[in-house]
Amino acid sequence: MGSQKISKETRVESRKQTALPPMFRILMHNDDYTTMEFVVSVLESIFHLPPTEANQIMLNIHMKGVGVCGTYPFDIAETKVHRVHAQARKEGFPLKCSLEEI
Repeated sequence: MGSQKISKETRVESRKQTALPPMFRILMHNDDYTTMEFVVSVLESIFHLPPTEANQIMLNIHMKGVGVCGTYPFDIAETKVHRVHAQARKEGFPLKCSLEEI
């Protein structure tokens, strides 16, 4: 029997870590003009929150001056803020939202 070389090929696969995008909180700010009903409506329609959660966030905004509407990647957060502002302006309210990076 002859000597037989066995070569093992080692396969090394490198997996690139996909970095998660930075996340942003959307904050809604209290004012003296926007109605509570409108705020709840926006939270339900734009942020897709159930009525009980939308009411709780609205109360936080009313009592504490600011409330967190949700946390999203920048592009989604920015789009939601623009939609809130557009809907508020259309209805004649000065409702303000801002972004906070986390």
